[in-house]
Amino acid sequence: MAGPAGSAVGVALSAGADSAMLALHAAHAARRRGLRLHCFHVHHGLQPEADDWLIRAHRLAGLLEADCHSRRVTVEIDGRGLEAAARDARYAALAGLAAHAGVGHLLLAHHQDDQAETVLLRLLRGTGPLGLAAMRPVMERDGLVWSRPWLDQPRSVILACARRFGDLSGWQPARDPSNADARYARAALRTGLAPVLDAHWPAWRRTLARHAGQAQALSDWVEEAAQADWQGLDPSPDGREFSLAAWRALPAHRQAQALRHWLRALGLRMPTEARLRAWLRTLRGVHALGHDRDVRLLHEGVWIAVRRGRVLCLPKTQVE
Repeated sequence: MAGPAGSAVGVALSAGADSAMLALHAAHAARRRGLRLHCFHVHHGLQPEADDWLIRAHRLAGLLEADCHSRRVTVEIDGRGLEAAARDARYAALAGLAAHAGVGHLLLAHHQDDQAETVLLRLLRGTGPLGLAAMRPVMERDGLVWSRPWLDQPRSVILACARRFGDLSGWQPARDPSNADARYARAALRTGLAPVLDAHWPAWRRTLARHAGQAQALSDWVEEAAQADWQGLDPSPDGREFSLAAWRALPAHRQAQALRHWLRALGLRMPTEARLRAWLRTLRGVHALGHDRDVRLLHEGVWIAVRRGRVLCLPKTQVE
């Protein structure tokens, strides 16, 4: 575990085997570095066993002599699907718990198997070559540094460690039945496709995780180029608008990356490829000064509009 800045470090603890073993190793590393360990548990209320998982999380934290904080959330499904909605609610809750505890560095227990599955799912969903970067080892979001120190670790190693810990301590990890429920995409991959890949390409997880690292390097290079292009678009100080004419002077493939860079900087989700292509056609076709039509593209609760030769991001209420 890399040494985080500050006097405390947090671990997202679901009470499953992966996060439990990360908490165990983090507790050992934190003691050696003189850091205080905080465990954060999110109660989604989606499974009958959720109350038991909360109890297991607090019990494990007690064994590790770590503080444990928990929060109940309501998962609101708004067209993204249950998995995505639960993930967003979980990350928001973890950020809130970390802020309350004064923790600026949070560890997540994603491992090599998770990374390989993410690469494969994104490939099947057509997210493009940059999407294959999958999960980053380190990212900054919501004022936190989020670290995934185990992306190179096979889950088999983690499970073996959990079995040894259980034999010594009597503590047993929670088992989430949704992980084997083929109604969910990741579980369908694990139960249906993974056994076939294991039989024919036993190293597929390691191979796909390696592809993720290569895609991350490519993504970084593209982002640097997009940042350089963005600076040439006469952006406003708040980053919410830029010159339409300068954007249209870019080569076509760099126009798309500049738009993606802008949306990321604004904290907005990426549009689908079909929607992005439609935006590109619209922005390329509008009059250079933006006078020949009223361009308003609704996205994520904001309007992307063209006014007096500038492309702007405006609150929905400001336009209506």
